[in-house]
Amino acid sequence: MRGRRRGGPKPLASILDVERASGLSPDHLVAAWDDYHLGRGHIGASMSAKLYHLMEQRSATCRHFVIPLWKGTGYTTMFMQVQMPHMIFTGLEDYKARGTQASPYYTITHYTEFAETKDTVLIRGDVVFTSKLTDSEAKCLLESAHSFYLNDVRYRLVERFNKEPHEFEFKDVLQVLEMPTM
Repeated sequence: MRGRRRGGPKPLASILDVERASGLSPDHLVAAWDDYHLGRGHIGASMSAKLYHLMEQRSATCRHFVIPLWKGTGYTTMFMQVQMPHMIFTGLEDYKARGTQASPYYTITHYTEFAETKDTVLIRGDVVFTSKLTDSEAKCLLESAHSFYLNDVRYRLVERFNKEPHEFEFKDVLQVLEMPTM
């Protein structure tokens, strides 16, 4: 997929005062991060450095996956490309039609500036195409993506998708997410 928007993702220092934030406890840092993102058209989240490193390690060999996203009466399938600290999502149909030229619908950046000192990785999701994805759908997509890379059982599906594509069954993803296999 084409790179992120002009200039790429925002550096952490352009979102918060890193020096001031470094004086906060991990809990206060996460609370401030979450509060800042409420109602701003961005998704804010966090994870421990240990989980981030596991995700980084797993995504090094398994860069792609497909995640169904429930939309009213059915689902749309999102194609995900992971190159930590970034995750990029586009519609599977757009990806099939345009390949690496497909426009991202949604980008996620993991900020590791506080991983060493506070065991905290701050996460920001930016919806690029608001006509294609609501904030609540974006939050759901973020949580699903992390769950597939961090949950051992779900990660087996990611591995199969990347390393044994002929063995991959999309219905297994639907089943894990308890979605109807239409």
